[in-house]
Amino acid sequence: MKAVYKREVQSYFNSMIGWMFTAVLTAFIGIYFMAYNLFQGDAYFSTALGATLFVLMVLVPILTMRSMAEERRSRTDQLLLTAPVSVTAVVMGKYLAMLTVLACPLVIACLCPLIIHFNGTAFLLADYATILAFFLLGAVEIAVGLLISALTESQVLSAVGTFGLLLVLYLWDGLVAYLPSTAGGSLAGLLVILALVCFLVNALSSNWKVTAAVFVVGAAAIIGGYAAASDRFAGLLPDVLGRFSLLGAFDSFSVDHVFDVRGVLLYLSLIALLVFLTVQVVQKRRWN
Repeated sequence: MKAVYKREVQSYFNSMIGWMFTAVLTAFIGIYFMAYNLFQGDAYFSTALGATLFVLMVLVPILTMRSMAEERRSRTDQLLLTAPVSVTAVVMGKYLAMLTVLACPLVIACLCPLIIHFNGTAFLLADYATILAFFLLGAVEIAVGLLISALTESQVLSAVGTFGLLLVLYLWDGLVAYLPSTAGGSLAGLLVILALVCFLVNALSSNWKVTAAVFVVGAAAIIGGYAAASDRFAGLLPDVLGRFSLLGAFDSFSVDHVFDVRGVLLYLSLIALLVFLTVQVVQKRRWN
């Protein structure tokens, strides 16, 4: 893993991608820092970070588009897959390299709360907690891009697919608000989610028996719960999906100025799930 990590970090900073990502994100953080904190006198640096989230969403697909797709296009992935190193080590090496690139502008951003502190009132704990949340949110977005890149050998498709999915996550709260809140609507929505999960299970395992078992057990649990207490299904679908709001978790840090442990656990859980899925995708291709 160490060799893969070093190679990936060097490749990012030997090309324009790493430098461009660092420069653009640092520049926008600096612009919003000047606008909100220095000119308007906002004491919270978290305000500037919150304004930079859309920029991060645009930059992440550029960073991740070549992570796995380029290896497949150039067929150098065969060298990695046949090397005496596990697929998990390869994927983690690439992922940690991209996290290193993400960390570079945030290390610079750590100076901003100190500048506020030396020029007036600052809330250092809240600001540094928000920087941590920003990093974790970026780590989730990078994990999304890594998975999409593993599914295609086209960098363009990888970038477009990653941006599209991140845009859905960015607009998540608004989209969830349009979901039906009736008990029947929640039942139908949960069954659709179960079908999507089964599709994913079948794609990874290629075992229709396992997929069928998951669907039968899941459908029985959902329908059984609905039959036992249908009134509890009212508003259940938007409530469940609303708990997966990435920006909502970030707002707890940047707007409410509280350390949201549940938000941190959400980010870490999604990172683990997405990296695991990436490993399974690559592992399946290795044996095929």
